[in-house]
Amino acid sequence: MRMAELYAFGEAIEIGSLTFTAEDIIRFAGDFDPQPFHLDAELARRALFGGLCASGWHSSAGWMKCFVPFWLGECKRLAAEGHTPPQLGPSPGFTNLRWLKPVFAGDTITYSVTLTASRELASRPGRLVNTILCAGKNQNDEPVIRFESTVLEFV
Repeated sequence: MRMAELYAFGEAIEIGSLTFTAEDIIRFAGDFDPQPFHLDAELARRALFGGLCASGWHSSAGWMKCFVPFWLGECKRLAAEGHTPPQLGPSPGFTNLRWLKPVFAGDTITYSVTLTASRELASRPGRLVNTILCAGKNQNDEPVIRFESTVLEFV
């Protein structure tokens, strides 16, 4: 089974949700993006965003944190139904990353994936490149993150 046989082009599939706590925001920022508005709630209140908010990289990592268990679950589901799940490989990259709205402490982001294209690699028979739109919305249904990614598929 190919990914394009499993998901309709242009159809957003929810892959999971993640709540961003103040503790998680500060921990991630301390390790990877130590800007004051990610590390200190009082400083953040006086900064551009008006409150403690997650690093954009944290919200990006949240997408992957939701995608991996979603995909493992899909593989189990398909196998239980007697189907061979698509064999996905690594991603050669992403484009058009947009952090559309801050993710504040307490926000719950629901992530999705949309298959937008699939093509065979002329240089590598038996391999496909799938293009996906990755996105996240907060609990108010406001878009907070969007990017396009490619993922290899082996047939």
